[in-house]
Amino acid sequence: MTQTTNESRIAVVGAGPAGLTLALLAARRLPQAQVTVFDARPADRDVSADARTLALSLGSVQLLERLLAWPGAAAQDITEVHVSQVPPGLASFGGLPAMVRIRAGEQAVSRLGAVLSYGALVAPLQQAWLQACAARPERLRMRFGTPVAALKPVSGGVEVDAGIVDTFDLAVVAEGGVFAEQSRKALSHDYRQRAWVGQVTLQGGRRGLAIERFTRSGPLALLPLPPRADGAMAAALVWCVDAADDPVAPLDEHQRVLLLNSLLPPDAGAVQTVSALQAFDLGLNAELRLVQGRTVRIGNAAQTLHPVAGQGLNLGLRDAYALVQALRSADGLDAALRRLELKRAIDRWSAIATTDFLARSFTWRAPGIAALRSAGLGLLGLVTPVRTRLARQMMFGLR
Repeated sequence: MTQTTNESRIAVVGAGPAGLTLALLAARRLPQAQVTVFDARPADRDVSADARTLALSLGSVQLLERLLAWPGAAAQDITEVHVSQVPPGLASFGGLPAMVRIRAGEQAVSRLGAVLSYGALVAPLQQAWLQACAARPERLRMRFGTPVAALKPVSGGVEVDAGIVDTFDLAVVAEGGVFAEQSRKALSHDYRQRAWVGQVTLQGGRRGLAIERFTRSGPLALLPLPPRADGAMAAALVWCVDAADDPVAPLDEHQRVLLLNSLLPPDAGAVQTVSALQAFDLGLNAELRLVQGRTVRIGNAAQTLHPVAGQGLNLGLRDAYALVQALRSADGLDAALRRLELKRAIDRWSAIATTDFLARSFTWRAPGIAALRSAGLGLLGLVTPVRTRLARQMMFGLR
């Protein structure tokens, strides 16, 4: 007799945003499935203080709202996105600035997405999962302080070695880490760029404005943060540069403020202070397939991308949603996993290809590259249907 997907034993490896979202979705929409979440961190570790910045699309926000796990008070809505290029290049296109502005009001939505800290997102997700486990201990479990040492394919499932070996019908790997610490996957490329990440305070900017500025060294992004306690306007900074010719590393804070203000557009406001910055090497590291037997990889475990398009976590949440939908709809696990692979292919590969193209373009030194990029921005800014399609893809992915 074929086992239905609703009765499956599912192991989720990693209690980050993607793993916990998947677990909560499975608990709600697969009412007979047994779900166990494994994570190496101890149960008493406070994740709420983790200040790493996450940018979520509107679709991701709506998914978390449906799970009653969206911490709206801790997030800053993105209501406008401004994409432009530092001259030289074409200063204008068709008489208009070579830039793209996407506003929530033009798209008939209240926000394009939101920005918050990693801890502000994971803490309520974790609490929601622990409450679900307490309410239904016969089928939902959380195993903190339990790193998974190995996954081994066995007949009809996956053997999970987490100190004690157990067999599950399906294992979902949702812990990915950063590019520099990962083993190389089937599709891998080192961009020889690094991202300097931190926070800035601003004077004169607009609340809810996200900036993407293409510079000679790489993309520079400001993501709006919730208001600070002292009332100052703050933004998360992602500053991508050539690792071999890094203009940021030798500078002190005052020099970094001056350089940022020379690179950012007037709409951003004036940078007043820059926090201590942390550097991360950037690269592409992706599996060709999400599914390998009865093991599925989602989020950074499936594809680690350059931050230029801000799609990493959003892809992971869409992976999680699509997996649970496939398990609900199919008769049998293998049919569900085939459906998942097909369902996610277009959205996933379009994000990988677009991000990879943009990241590599900053390493090209051929004459006219900056002018071509400016012309492309000008066209996007002029052609409303194309701009709308881009906005919908940013908010919801390719469906």
